[in-house]
Amino acid sequence: MRMRKKSDLPSKICLCCGRPFAWRKKWEKVWDEVKYCSDRCRSQRKPSA
Repeated sequence: MRMRKKSDLPSKICLCCGRPFAWRKKWEKVWDEVKYCSDRCRSQRKPSA
C-alpha cells in the first residue's frame, strides 16, 4: 500500500469548532456521517433532552 500525503486526503469542517479535519482510516466506512473532529466536539454539540 502506498503512503498518502495528508493533503491528498478528503477533509471536512467540524460543525462545533469550525476547524478543518482530515479523513482517518477508522472513519473509512462512515465518512459520510462524520461531522465532528473529535469526541469532545461531538459531546459538546449533543442536543439536550
